Amino acid sequence: MIKVAVKKLDKRAVLPTYGSEFAAGADLYALVDGELVIKAGETAFVHTGLALEVPEGYAGLVYARSGLASKRGLAPANKVGVIDSDYRGEVMVALHNHSGAAQTIANGERVAQLVITPFLKVGFTETDELTDTARGTGGFGSTGTK
Repeated sequence: MIKVAVKKLDKRAVLPTYGSEFAAGADLYALVDGELVIKAGETAFVHTGLALEVPEGYAGLVYARSGLASKRGLAPANKVGVIDSDYRGEVMVALHNHSGAAQTIANGERVAQLVITPFLKVGFTETDELTDTARGTGGFGSTGTK
């Protein structure tokens, strides 16, 4: 098991928790004074009160919680937030309200999920030619709809 050091920036902050034995994402909890109202079509930065030490060679990915997104229209504005291993500031969730009504976030509410995952660092080399493939330069939808 990979260990991630977590620093509470506020004593009220809640450490990430897994909702089930095989969950890939750990829930992130809102740290707000009272309630936070996010108007329809707006984005708010939700504090977690936590800073992480993501190990080198890994990234923290912040995803939507499926229930919050599908039932209330609340999901990260950037779709997936990325926490690099050299970032030591507070983890914040840019939560966007896609619904047609204002939504309220309460202190301690689960607002996103965090996945810690390894990644490959690659080098980019400029070239004049790329190898041919069956798909070639076909763009969006070029592999069919089924």
